[in-house]
Amino acid sequence: MEVRYSTHPEEFVQYPTTKIREHFLIENLMNEGRVKFIYSHYERLVVGGAVPTMHDIDLHTYEPLKSGYFLERREMGVVNIGEKGKVMVDGVPYELNNKEGLYIGRGSESVTFISHNSQRPARFFICSSPAHKRFPCKKFSINEAEAIESGSTETADRKKNYLFLPGKGAESCQLIMGMSILKPGSVWSTMPLHLHERRTEICFYFDLPENQKIMHLMGQAHETRHLIAGNEQAVISPPWSIQSGAGTHHYNVIWAMAGENQDYLDNDETDIHYLK
Repeated sequence: MEVRYSTHPEEFVQYPTTKIREHFLIENLMNEGRVKFIYSHYERLVVGGAVPTMHDIDLHTYEPLKSGYFLERREMGVVNIGEKGKVMVDGVPYELNNKEGLYIGRGSESVTFISHNSQRPARFFICSSPAHKRFPCKKFSINEAEAIESGSTETADRKKNYLFLPGKGAESCQLIMGMSILKPGSVWSTMPLHLHERRTEICFYFDLPENQKIMHLMGQAHETRHLIAGNEQAVISPPWSIQSGAGTHHYNVIWAMAGENQDYLDNDETDIHYLK
């Protein structure tokens, strides 16, 4: 588990490209046969990826958590972006197809990630936040989630946003998760821009061909910076930062947030004329 510390926006603008990538870009998140975690001091979010192949992957605790087991004081959301898989939680199996997910509540001691076919494995995106209350485990999918359409053809940002957590029948303590499916011909994940002053957001880009890239804008609107991200890579977006990606090819996004509230529409819009 790698630890990433918080950065002040005045310090951020002095970073060269290498430093911005070191602090905010998460590369190599999906590794076959392994699990990888990043512990961020923004909202104490933990983001990770698990790709079980020949062997199942058990979720263990890590020294930075200072806990007896991973979810002793945490909750977790898992989304499968690969082939069919299964998550075992305290002996209870949850089958997850592509673009299906699972909320795992605080106090769940045993968690195991499993692929049905080691040659075509499940690929589990994971996000966890601190929790003060236990909610029951609940499976979710884009077929049952609340869907909000946004954007337009003229601005190349038509998409459907699926709200997983909290969602229909799935409660969470503070974790918010969802998925944005871009329409054909659209390239912008978020435009016009906004930021979440009361929350930190993780943007995970996937379904992008390996030879294509995402141009991710971040920073304060009056002094922006950018990251070049690839398939199955994530960006940590602090509360003071805008977050907007434009792809050189069609792609999709999983977003996860935690912070002051769970109001999906609580964001601070930024007029495009202020961008510099």
